[in-house]
Amino acid sequence: MAKAYAPPLSPPAGRLSAADAGLYAVLVFVWGTSWIALKMQLGVVAPEVSTLWRFALAAALMWLWAWARGERLRLSAGDHGRLALSGALLFSSNFVLFMYGGRHIPSGLMAVVFSLASILNLILSAVLLRQRIEGRVAAGGLLGFAGVGLLYAPQIAGAGFDGKALAGLGLCLAGTLSFCLGNMVSTVIQRRGVSMLAASAWGMTYGVATLALLSLVRGQAFILEGTPAYLGSLVYLATFSSVIAFACYLTLLRRIGAARAGYATVLFPLVALTISTLFEGYAWTWPALLGAALAIAGNVLVLRR
Repeated sequence: MAKAYAPPLSPPAGRLSAADAGLYAVLVFVWGTSWIALKMQLGVVAPEVSTLWRFALAAALMWLWAWARGERLRLSAGDHGRLALSGALLFSSNFVLFMYGGRHIPSGLMAVVFSLASILNLILSAVLLRQRIEGRVAAGGLLGFAGVGLLYAPQIAGAGFDGKALAGLGLCLAGTLSFCLGNMVSTVIQRRGVSMLAASAWGMTYGVATLALLSLVRGQAFILEGTPAYLGSLVYLATFSSVIAFACYLTLLRRIGAARAGYATVLFPLVALTISTLFEGYAWTWPALLGAALAIAGNVLVLRR
């Protein structure tokens, strides 16, 4: 039997190691580039079905990776219950909620809502995991959230808010909460000695089962769009945004804690806007530049001592 590993209740808050900084950089870049791939998924295929295909492929890759490394994959019934919960929260419902919410609100507002994860992770870690709230990390999270708000202020100001828009906002808030609660469950799972690869393989598998059930209940067709854009974005989201990025993120959850790892949700909108500048003609304004400066300043507070 593999030796159980129990991370400390409060991961060290010092300067990031070179390895952690590398994981963090890969995570921010990959999730920052995933927005444009996710946009290519919208259209013909229902959101829950597209998400199902994404994590079915990602789960298969995770199982192969875990098998090749000889990971312990036989777990207790209690661990399976936690993994099923993580699958429902982290690998299915949060994505579906955001995809449906994004039909009624600007993508910029979606990014602002998701950046709340940096603050929600901090609060939930204190309440559920009894981790001490560091003033420096809290201040960095607030700075980052304000920065993302300024980045997307023109787009948000130009949006009309009717009943559908408010409903979309509510769905995105629910998606962010689902993501953060999934972080807490994943932290508990890793504290029980379940490896990142085993947790990801089982969690994604349970996520696929959740999505399949949801699709059946809603009467969605299990179809694929045969265009290069759809299939290419699906492969990118499954391999890079799911397998590689989630491996980085779940490792960071264990090594630096949910509050600091969650700050990636503040930084990846900067990557998304850089890509938008290059390919979609996004024009930087003074509020946006100030927002970028605040987000970077928050990053310094969160990740450095």
